Amino acid sequence: MSSNTATGTSDVPAAPPSAPARKGGTAALGWVISIGFNIVAPILIYNAAHGHTSEYVALLLTGLGPVVDIAIYLAWHRRVDEFAMISLIFVALTVIVSFIGPHDAKLLLAKDSAITALFGLLCLATLAAPRPLMFYFGRKFATDGTPEAVAWWNGLWQYPGFRTVQRNLTIGWGIGYLLEAAIRLVCVYTMSHGAVVTVNSVLPYAVTGLLVLWTITYARRAQARGAAARAAMAAAAGPA
Repeated sequence: MSSNTATGTSDVPAAPPSAPARKGGTAALGWVISIGFNIVAPILIYNAAHGHTSEYVALLLTGLGPVVDIAIYLAWHRRVDEFAMISLIFVALTVIVSFIGPHDAKLLLAKDSAITALFGLLCLATLAAPRPLMFYFGRKFATDGTPEAVAWWNGLWQYPGFRTVQRNLTIGWGIGYLLEAAIRLVCVYTMSHGAVVTVNSVLPYAVTGLLVLWTITYARRAQARGAAARAAMAAAAGPA
């Protein structure tokens, strides 16, 4: 006889707690700050600096956006923002990769895919860490950053189904970005430079959009399957 039966409690696993109510204004402001400093600011900084200074300095200056975001997040939430840290790391990697090897046109275009591949490899490498990369990205975008919401997200790690979802999402994103890098590399050596520039401008957004759509769909289906399994177990257990 199980201990749950002996104590008169159900063997049906408890459902994960619902998310605390989001503070709409706080969540929206957090999204604006993150997207503004980690995505928009680096593009604007690079475009403004490019042609007026060296390529190295222009790339280096793009790191100012994530640095400012980290500072704001640290002052606001008293902890480091993992999303901004990843952005900053990839700015540094971009600077390093951009100045490796001879600067012929095809190699420069091929280096764009190297950063994408590095992100894919990073995703897969974090599967060996206590928590995979998508756990932290999920916490960034599924909560409003308040202590209550962060504690709720962290607490979900105790549930096997949640851990499986986070690991599978990390595998999916890692494989997705490795495939994108491979496609871009093939394009570099089979298409004209102008066509490759177009591909490099469109493909990352298309792949990311598909991965986001898959993430939302997969997470919702996993949640529905978990709820259905708990309902079936409750029905099989009968009245307490």
